[in-house]
Amino acid sequence: MDDGTVRLALPLLEAGQAQKEVTHNEALAVLDIAVQAVVQGGPVDQPPAAPAPGQCWLVGTAPQGPWAGRAGALAGWTDAGWRFAPAANGWRVWDAVANQPWRMTPTGWERGIVRAEQVRIGGRQVVGAQRPAISDVSGGSTIDAEGRAALAKILDTLRQHGLIAT
Repeated sequence: MDDGTVRLALPLLEAGQAQKEVTHNEALAVLDIAVQAVVQGGPVDQPPAAPAPGQCWLVGTAPQGPWAGRAGALAGWTDAGWRFAPAANGWRVWDAVANQPWRMTPTGWERGIVRAEQVRIGGRQVVGAQRPAISDVSGGSTIDAEGRAALAKILDTLRQHGLIAT
């Protein structure tokens, strides 16, 4: 028998296996943690002292106690104790405490960063790829100090937000 399914490491039933419900229920417990995952925070290395059934956390890089050897996993508390779903690159979970998404990357969990080619609202692109640099205002025969100051602030803000190059 294999150790489990490829992506979620769910236990597999064996032909002629007695008490198949145990293996099946174990798979359902892991699915309950992994599908539409919501966590109470993380990544943390120490399990919480008094978790409630259904609560989940992201396991840190140096887990201890019952989480030892489960770095980067999704840990969920059940009536039968801790269950784990091994996270893979691209997994996303929602942090109910921070009210932000987490995403698993090749270097670990990353919180609150949304990566996209563009942002559209009502079908209209409002943010896209960074545009080329725009020079500060200079020259001209009539100098409007207030106008230049306002344009300089606008350009500085666009640069700080990464919308135009510096």
